[in-house]
Amino acid sequence: MAVVALAFGEAVHARSARHARGELGLARAAGALDGAPRTPDRSSVIVLGFGNRGTGPNVVNKWRARIAHRTALRLAAAGAAVTMICCGGPVRGARPEADLLAEALRADGWRGPILLDRTSTSTWENIANARVLLGAPSSIAICSNGLHAAKAREYLRRQDAALAERLVPADDYRFGEMILIKPIFAVVGLWKLRQARHVSRGTLTIHVGGQRAVSRPGP
Repeated sequence: MAVVALAFGEAVHARSARHARGELGLARAAGALDGAPRTPDRSSVIVLGFGNRGTGPNVVNKWRARIAHRTALRLAAAGAAVTMICCGGPVRGARPEADLLAEALRADGWRGPILLDRTSTSTWENIANARVLLGAPSSIAICSNGLHAAKAREYLRRQDAALAERLVPADDYRFGEMILIKPIFAVVGLWKLRQARHVSRGTLTIHVGGQRAVSRPGP
């Protein structure tokens, strides 16, 4: 059973990475990967925080920082000026997740600019607050495990469809990386992504007292 669970986790995350490359367009993905940048090219890499009770970044936030770092290095190698945007308030601990992500990025070797969203408490708020910090980048990569990043991309499309046209894939999948926890993120991620896409298909808008209202997604 353990081998089946590990294989399931790898397969789901690998499929998610393939889907992201197709979803975001082969031409756009190739442009970000082939060393032929657009001019001018400014890229924003959004890193989504994870609940962190300790005073230092936990293993999941370190993983997300690694994903962001290698994504940023890929974009920089293609000629982009890259800015990191770290997202997350102090949801489960005393320190904001954004600060913990920034710490992990610096420890991993990132020396470029980092902007911080220290107040968001959900993925929806991560994206809303990151939009304020984006400026006008030519490309945007959202970094987390693949399924969580896919949900965040759905949220960006709902908040700003024009801005979502600038999305490029993140380097979120490596075979064997975090293999023991991938099955957990696969199960939870598939469930939450299904919910997010169901809302995107038309269950978001409700009417209360004759007035149009928009429901607020969860974390």
